[in-house]
Amino acid sequence: MDEQDIGKIRREYSSSRLDENSVSEDPFVQFKEWMQDAIKSNIIEPTAMNLATATIDGRPSSRIVLLKETSGIGFVFYTNYQSQKGLEIEQNPFGALNFFWVSLERQVRIEGVIEKISFEESDAYFRERPRGSQIGAWTSPQSQRIANREILEQRNQEMEKRFHDKEVPRPAQWGGYILVPNMFEFWQGRENRLHDRIQYTLQKDNNWLINRVAP
Repeated sequence: MDEQDIGKIRREYSSSRLDENSVSEDPFVQFKEWMQDAIKSNIIEPTAMNLATATIDGRPSSRIVLLKETSGIGFVFYTNYQSQKGLEIEQNPFGALNFFWVSLERQVRIEGVIEKISFEESDAYFRERPRGSQIGAWTSPQSQRIANREILEQRNQEMEKRFHDKEVPRPAQWGGYILVPNMFEFWQGRENRLHDRIQYTLQKDNNWLINRVAP
């Protein structure tokens, strides 16, 4: 497919609508409703989210990670502290999330500050992971350059032997983060690209200001 063909790709959105007078006053409640809709609709990886971080001088990067917990405080994900995103969060704690559920014609953008969760919470989640994933956390020097795939496979075999018949502890360099939001935007696709966008902005009194913004 050449560039001209890509430009002609177009899909009309018309499945639903979103109104500032009908959304929840609490963006966390609104998000949970939409997440449940995504789960019930059998979307592949409904908890997949694009996580954007940036270096201290503002160079951005993004990748897909999985949401593992949400509450009235924030959005939790897990990774290697020494990965690119971990190092960027250490330098610059501001981050953004994006969920896109294409079959529902919905998108949610979330911006806020990222911080580590407690080691106890990370330990508890790590114990629930499949053993293969636990071994994988010890195996991969995430984001570091490696010469070939065989290096990973050899390291994985070494970790399998190291923890044979033993409980696998959480590596010190692996754990959870929580993004604490100060902005939500709920997007519902509409006809003729006149999409519905409802934005929540956190105020100094910890209440949420709700506005419609132009598509």
